[in-house]
Amino acid sequence: MLDHVSLGVSDIVRSRRFYDAVLRPIGLVRTVDFRGGKGSDYGSSPGQTGVAFTITEEGPVVPSRGSHLCFRAPDRAAVADFHAAAIRAGGRDDGAPGLRDYHAAYYAAFVRDPDGHRIEAVCHAPEAPETAA
Repeated sequence: MLDHVSLGVSDIVRSRRFYDAVLRPIGLVRTVDFRGGKGSDYGSSPGQTGVAFTITEEGPVVPSRGSHLCFRAPDRAAVADFHAAAIRAGGRDDGAPGLRDYHAAYYAAFVRDPDGHRIEAVCHAPEAPETAA
């Protein structure tokens, strides 16, 4: 089981602005800055034990081809808010909010962060309950 995921970024100030805006709609906030200001942790609330996501300034960054990070969103509106916030904060669209063919209720959006990392928000909940026969 994963404890957290960390991404290297080339400009911590730019990436903080981006992730502060993008993660808030899905319930994550920046909880602490560390390593002399070169790193930041994100989680569900300040003072929590553990983190969900970390960024650290590492100089030039080359995103890993074929990889992406996916954050779980509480509902479809949060997926759309995640996507809109990412575009406003300097991210690039890589898949507008919508249903995907992974399963019937897979609702997701994809963006590229300022360093080119591919990130996703997904809601697995159906729009309405299924009706059993």
